[in-house]
Amino acid sequence: MRISLQLPYVTGKSVACTLVALSLVGAVTGCGGQSSSSSGDKNGPEKQTITVAGLPLADVAGLHIAQQRKLFAEEGLTVRIQPVQQSIQALPALAKGQVDVVAGANYVTLLQAQEKGTLSPVALADGATLSRRMMGVLAMPGSGIDKAEDLRGKKVAVNILHNIQSLTLDTVVTDRTGDERSGIAYRQIPFPQMGVALEKGQVDAAHVAEPFLTDIKRKLGARLVTDGGGGQVAGLPISGYVTTRKFADKYPRTSAAFQRAVAKGQKIAAADRADVEKVLPGYARIDAKTASRIGLPGYPVANSEKRIGRLSALMKDAGLLKKEPRTGGFFFTGKS
Repeated sequence: MRISLQLPYVTGKSVACTLVALSLVGAVTGCGGQSSSSSGDKNGPEKQTITVAGLPLADVAGLHIAQQRKLFAEEGLTVRIQPVQQSIQALPALAKGQVDVVAGANYVTLLQAQEKGTLSPVALADGATLSRRMMGVLAMPGSGIDKAEDLRGKKVAVNILHNIQSLTLDTVVTDRTGDERSGIAYRQIPFPQMGVALEKGQVDAAHVAEPFLTDIKRKLGARLVTDGGGGQVAGLPISGYVTTRKFADKYPRTSAAFQRAVAKGQKIAAADRADVEKVLPGYARIDAKTASRIGLPGYPVANSEKRIGRLSALMKDAGLLKKEPRTGGFFFTGKS
C-alpha cells in the first residue's frame, strides 16, 4: 500500500507543491517485526520500537512535542513517525499491524469502522477538539458566497466524504436556515489540493482545516464564509491517537508508555501556544509566520468518553451511524 503526503497549498509556480510519495509498507517493514526489539524488563514496554502514522495537521502537535522533548525515550520507547495525508489511508495498515498507532485518526471514520466490524479501535489519547478558527469554509472573492446560508446548492470541498467536516458544516447550516438538510453538494478533495480546486473553480467553496486554512487565505486572498469550529459544534472531539484492541491487549505496557508520553505532550501543547508553533514547521511544512497565525484546536489533557458520546449521538442523528455505539471502553485504561 502506498501512502502519500502532500504539502500545504502553494501557487502553481512553486515546486513546493510537489507530491512526496512514501511507500509505507517498505518503511514499516524496516522498523517493525525483526527490527522491533522486546524489553527484557518486566516493567518496561514489551515492544520498544513502534511506528506511528501521523497527519500534517495541528491536531498532532502533542506527538511531535513528545518526540522532540524525548518524552517517548523517557518511557523506553523509540517512536518512528511515518507521514500520511489522510487517516483513512492508514487504517488498512493499522488493521494489518503494519503501523502500530495512527496519530490524528479521524473519530468519525473510526466509529463507522467499529460499527461495520472492519476495525476494533482503541484510543490511547484524545488528540484534538474543535475550536474557533481551526477549521472554516473559504470562498473566492466575488463568488457571491458570503455566509453559511449561501452554501445551499453549492459544491464544497471536504477532505473525506460523509465525515467530520460535512457533519459539522451541515449542523451549522441547518441551524442557520432552519431546514432539515443543508443542500450542500460535497466533493472529496485532500486538504493540500483544496487551494488549487478553489482557484480553478472546480468547487465553489472549501471546508479547510489548519494549517491549510491560513495558507490558502494568505496566498489566494480567499474569504472566510463561516467558522467551522464554533457554536453548537465547539469542543466536539475530532481526532485522537488510536491503535487496535489486538495491539493494546498484546502490548499493554507499550500502550501505557505511549499514552503517558503523549499525555505530557498534550499538556505542553494546551499550556503554551508557542510550543505548538515551534514544532509545526517541521512536520506540517509551513513557515514560522503561518504557524504563528493559524487557529489551533483544543488539546485535551484528559480522555473523555462523554465527548465521544456527544460525537456519536450527532453522527446517529445525521445518519452516519445506524445506531449510537456504546463508547464505554473506547479509551485504553490498562496499567503498566
